[in-house]
Amino acid sequence: MTDYIYKCSSCQKSFLKEEIEGFFQYLCPDCGIAEKNKPLTGVLLIEYDYAAIRTEIDKSQILNYQPGKFWLYPQLWPLEYEVQQIKNISNINLKNISLTTDPIIEVSIKDKKLFFFDDTRNPTYSYKDRASILVAIKALQLGISEISAASTGNAGSSIAGICARLGLKSHIFVPKTIPEAKRIQIQSYGANLHIVDGDYDLAFDVCLEESQKNGWYNRNTAYNPLTIEGKKSAAYDMFISMRGEIPDVVIIPVGDGVILSGIYKGFWELKQLGWIENLPKLFGVVAEGSDALARYIKTNQFEYEAAKTIADSISAGAPRNLYMAANAINESNGTVQIVSDEQILNAQKELSKKFGLLVEPAAAASFAGYQQLMNIGAIKHNESIMIMLTGSGLKDLDSLKKWNKSPEIISY
Repeated sequence: MTDYIYKCSSCQKSFLKEEIEGFFQYLCPDCGIAEKNKPLTGVLLIEYDYAAIRTEIDKSQILNYQPGKFWLYPQLWPLEYEVQQIKNISNINLKNISLTTDPIIEVSIKDKKLFFFDDTRNPTYSYKDRASILVAIKALQLGISEISAASTGNAGSSIAGICARLGLKSHIFVPKTIPEAKRIQIQSYGANLHIVDGDYDLAFDVCLEESQKNGWYNRNTAYNPLTIEGKKSAAYDMFISMRGEIPDVVIIPVGDGVILSGIYKGFWELKQLGWIENLPKLFGVVAEGSDALARYIKTNQFEYEAAKTIADSISAGAPRNLYMAANAINESNGTVQIVSDEQILNAQKELSKKFGLLVEPAAAASFAGYQQLMNIGAIKHNESIMIMLTGSGLKDLDSLKKWNKSPEIISY
């Protein structure tokens, strides 16, 4: 049985899992606050007995595992099961919801080797499945049958799809500007879709209110600590795929800041376990019209500004995990790069035409960020680089139409 506690990222107080789980307690009981149009305070992290884990599994053992099969090392997940029970955990077979097992693609650009971490081939075609799978399994173990989430599209389609596979009911709250392809994907999974007359920040707040009123288990990013926990799995998958090595730099698109925070936690854990010596530099990329993290890093002050960008998946005026994301940047000696919508579309086009990687604008933002970081000399030539590709291009056809003209019909 996994031994773990919940620890507040703000006041640093620790809580037994019995004090948090099963009571719809998401934020720190002492200092947690969820205010409208503001980042969350009191976000909870899950910590394990790393010294004990080192005596149970070692580096060579985990390197024999396949990426995407996180359940093979249960000591590092807040679930109650043994490896031998994976076919029976919560009456599901975890193999049916596994993540992509070959996430890393290697390419060369101007004599420089690059790695892409491609999460467009997950069950619902985005990185968000890493969080949704963990949230859904935890819900099953807690005896919960209905899950809610606020989303610009990917988190909603992710939890809707995973719930459909596991026989759970989902309630998804999205802004009225959601890309049509993502809306249709959510509806196709049979979710109860609530379109909010406003932006993502409003959808987030409405979802919290409705979830509390109806007793739904809430998957909202950062608000539910398992979202951060699920997204740490990419760090382990990099570690396994690269045979114990890690990149010097990881470039991550940032909206609410949970992917960035989760990846940081994964590498932090690898260091606690003694399996790596240093953390990689984490470089966050934000859209010009959604640059709250960049402004906060510069001024150490948060001011709400409504977000507007073609990259809907990283559009957040009030990044809910802003403070942890900023800490991940600072602790890893990273930085934040701002990119324009034009640069994002150009990067999307280049990824598709040069490398055959069809990604949505938010994912292309990380490649646009890489290009700008190289231009300003923020990355050394000898540093190895991992670029996160977090969502399929088929999730937002309107962006693809901006640089693909309708072909002429030819009579033969």
